[in-house]
Amino acid sequence: MRFDADWMSRADDRILEHLAERGPDTPKEMADSGRVRFSRQYINARCKKLVSYGLLVHLGNGVYDITREGEKYLTGELDVRKLEANE
Repeated sequence: MRFDADWMSRADDRILEHLAERGPDTPKEMADSGRVRFSRQYINARCKKLVSYGLLVHLGNGVYDITREGEKYLTGELDVRKLEANE
């Protein structure tokens, strides 16, 4: 069972699930996929927030990928309420 943190939004789980299933992607491609039903701009902002908490990594050129910590969150192995941002 996964527990989200106060800083998380509904989009965050969709973003993490999308990247776990499809691999590295851009906010535009995530928005176009229909799975992450938010605007490209909002997805981009959420990706930056997820990077600051170590759940995603920015690979460059607007491409993001899920980290090991992000995968642990999805499987319920990581309590993100204990994470601190590196902003």
